[in-house]
Amino acid sequence: MSEETTLRAFLAVEPPATVRGEIAAIQERLKKTVRGAIRWVRPAGIHLTLKFFGNILPPAVDLISGAVAARTVGVAPFDLTVRTVGVFPDLNRPRVVWLGMAGEVERLLVLQTSLEREFGALGFPREERPFRAHLTLGRIKTPKGLVGLARAVETGETATAGSFRAEELILFRSELTPQGAVYTRLAAFPLRG
Repeated sequence: MSEETTLRAFLAVEPPATVRGEIAAIQERLKKTVRGAIRWVRPAGIHLTLKFFGNILPPAVDLISGAVAARTVGVAPFDLTVRTVGVFPDLNRPRVVWLGMAGEVERLLVLQTSLEREFGALGFPREERPFRAHLTLGRIKTPKGLVGLARAVETGETATAGSFRAEELILFRSELTPQGAVYTRLAAFPLRG
């Protein structure tokens, strides 16, 4: 499969601009207290990813869209709150800095599990790690020289970014550029249940 014939795709919930503005403020506060080799994600590109498909052939967009449309019938919007600074996999080997979610996370997990099962039946590889609802703030290039992260995670004082109602799922295309990823909406799936 050549890169020219494929596209990188993922399914996500997009926080509203007001919440992304609060996330940007959290990032700025963290940048003042956390030092090290961290590549911060642009706030405009922050999403709550439910499934990363990787490189797919263009016809797979219709296959994915059909599966998502079928699984979201009768699913009502759900309320989420953005808070809690955390890291993956843990503070001893941090690779990703994130904000966790609260609110109707259990409903989100049920939907994500249903979608993951459906995508697996369609031949997409299943994610091995358990789903954790989060928004990636930054990626740590190396933990060497990292200062202040443990304190930020333990105190969580800079972490509340507000609440929002998730009213749709979006299938995005991700194009990697030297300036960062560029996201294009391929399809949207309203939650109307």
